[in-house]
Amino acid sequence: MKLASRAADGPDGRLLVVSRDLSRAVEAKAAATMLQALETWSNVEPGLRAQYDALNAGAEPNAAALDPATLAAALPRSHQFLDASAFLAHNHILADAWGYTRRTEADPPLIYQGLSDRFYPAHGEVLFRSEADDIDFEAEFGVILDATPLGVSPSEALRHVRLVVMINDWSLRAFGPAEMKGGFGFLQAKPPSSVSAIAVTPDELGAWRDGRIGLTLRVHRGAALFGAPDGAAMSYGFGDLIAHAAATRDLCPGTLIGSGTVSNFDAEKVGSGCIAERKALDQLAPPTAATSYLRFGETVRMETFDAAGQSVFGAIEQRVARRPASAWRR
Repeated sequence: MKLASRAADGPDGRLLVVSRDLSRAVEAKAAATMLQALETWSNVEPGLRAQYDALNAGAEPNAAALDPATLAAALPRSHQFLDASAFLAHNHILADAWGYTRRTEADPPLIYQGLSDRFYPAHGEVLFRSEADDIDFEAEFGVILDATPLGVSPSEALRHVRLVVMINDWSLRAFGPAEMKGGFGFLQAKPPSSVSAIAVTPDELGAWRDGRIGLTLRVHRGAALFGAPDGAAMSYGFGDLIAHAAATRDLCPGTLIGSGTVSNFDAEKVGSGCIAERKALDQLAPPTAATSYLRFGETVRMETFDAAGQSVFGAIEQRVARRPASAWRR
């Protein structure tokens, strides 16, 4: 099943059921918003799925062509966003370049709490105050949960995964090292993230195994392919991440958990999901021209395709732009 949120209907949007090929959509009957659906999932899921089946069969009379430009993030806002670093390949590349200790699978997952009061849509401009903040993208997968109890095991945790999305977790690298050194987590380094326009149920992926998404996440910086890492390489599956997050507390419906930058150990061959990783690789094997962080006017595109070549989540395609000083000075 594929779902989206139309942007014009308030901060939480209007829930849409979307056809498998992303060409058509219809307003959901069972719930008005994505968050409402997640809060009452067991009650509304049969109705949503029936509408989805009818839509794909051409039997939904109120269906209309889907315009991606009208969509918000699939989940426009939520009560909680937890972002992990689940790919040890990413950690090892950065550790080797920057001189800190590699983590191993014996270590617990790293997860921080990010902004969740809004998620940027998958299109349009994203505004930043300065190129000097070292603007970076991070290509990730994420899962959205229903009510998940304290103490859930990794295997039980996967039964609470209702939807899967793609994320661009924007980062301001100029702030990250000092905030990590302080030991109190990210704040200034993490503006709102972008979330794909389409959210899908795990069964729709055709590549959901052991809490991992066995699909390639293709990242373009401008016209050039920047990376195409495989999501199956997660060192910690989403079951492990959810269980870690729920070790001491319940997780509310709508909790979004990100994988962290999708990264493979053969990054020199397949490319990277963020600029920081590419810069670390540059440091380990200096190229003729060093990689820079993003400049105003650049575009970033992320997309994932299934085995049949169909776009799974639609594309996240955004342009980096300057936020006018008058918009943030008080």
